[in-house]
Amino acid sequence: MKFIMRKLGANQWSYRKQKALWGFIYVLPWLLGFILFFLIPLLTSLIYSFSTVNANSQGVSSTWTGFNNYLTAFTVNTNFNRKLTEAIVNMVVNVPLIVIFSLFIAVVLNQKFIGRSFARSIFFLPVILTSGVILTLESTSLVMAVNEQNANSGSLINVLSSFELKRLMLEVGVSETIVNYLTGAVDRIYEIVRLSGVQILIFLAGIQTISPQLYEASKIEGATGYEAFWKITFPMVSPLILVNMIYTIIDSFSQNELVTLIRTTAFSQFDFGLSSAMAWIYFLAISLILLISTYLVSRKVFYHE
Repeated sequence: MKFIMRKLGANQWSYRKQKALWGFIYVLPWLLGFILFFLIPLLTSLIYSFSTVNANSQGVSSTWTGFNNYLTAFTVNTNFNRKLTEAIVNMVVNVPLIVIFSLFIAVVLNQKFIGRSFARSIFFLPVILTSGVILTLESTSLVMAVNEQNANSGSLINVLSSFELKRLMLEVGVSETIVNYLTGAVDRIYEIVRLSGVQILIFLAGIQTISPQLYEASKIEGATGYEAFWKITFPMVSPLILVNMIYTIIDSFSQNELVTLIRTTAFSQFDFGLSSAMAWIYFLAISLILLISTYLVSRKVFYHE
């Protein structure tokens, strides 16, 4: 009996080792990619941010200079402070608008109507059109010029519309802070729609997982559509609100003028030390905003069990 138990224990331990081995093999490609293409460049950029980097035909050499690059970014390069502030302000304004707009459109697209699939594809189309390959093609063609002309004419119409909307709301007695925020949303409508494709898809997938029995029970109890949204839909998709908020924050920080400034400083001015310092300041700012926003929103998230 003891021999059989020892044999079973040995087989169980061997099975555990096999599972651990195959699990390690499964994640090995990701682990190698993380180390070679992310961790090593990340540590290298951190070293460069505290150094003066010289690149020539003989290679790359660095001289330790401490916090000089960080001081230069904040005090000498005035564009960095301005663009960093603009990036954070645009994020604070755009993220709530994109999340709210995405949830509203997802609820509408979840309804049954003729041409629903076509309507869904229209809202996801900007994601495809702003992908890397198509964006590169547009930058070298006449399409870019046409888009810029349309954007300029559209912005003029938005300004006129928002001016009239602002006047009406102020006459009604709405707070000026709220009015400025809403009129800013009107001016940013093209940008909001363009950046909402993925979020709409995530919300739509989450709404479709909600059990129809919950809505049927609410109808039996006499709940209106408005009450069903706030009592059923909104709590059930609250985890996705957190996911979309994090995604939108990261997405808004990856496409702006500050990223272009960091890239230009590195590959046009060849000041790799200063660009690394800018990138690390930007990274710390993003991390701090993500931590604060995730902590505040996660406390209100409802998880259905």
